[in-house]
Amino acid sequence: MTVQEQIRANAELVVRQLGPTSGMEDFGYNADSVSWVDGFVERQRLRSDMAEPEIDQLIQNLACYVGECVRACYGGEWQRQDGSWVVAFDASNAVFPFNKVRKQFENGAEDSIDSWFNTIPVVFAQLVQPQSSKKQKPWWKRL
Repeated sequence: MTVQEQIRANAELVVRQLGPTSGMEDFGYNADSVSWVDGFVERQRLRSDMAEPEIDQLIQNLACYVGECVRACYGGEWQRQDGSWVVAFDASNAVFPFNKVRKQFENGAEDSIDSWFNTIPVVFAQLVQPQSSKKQKPWWKRL
């Protein structure tokens, strides 16, 4: 199995495990699900019963999922750059879901994956085309 295939398998694991927990009918690779996962990360940060290896594995799986959401909603491909797996839009522009998920676990809502995810089409406006025609709710209504 290639690394990209493993990333996709980890993302599917997240969908299978968190989809029913979310209570959302359409939990998957979309902005509303990223918003829910953002809140899930915040709830997990408060737990005192998780060991460091469990947290690291959760971060890895959620980062795979978030990266696949980027790909599904905005395009891009998984690539290895400077020792990290990123979703690249071209040779010079990429996002770093593994770093971003870890930052939210470390710093909390100030490093929100939801706000990061929603800035991608603004920051990379010339490179990404939102894939969904479904109108999204404002961020404050998704909380």
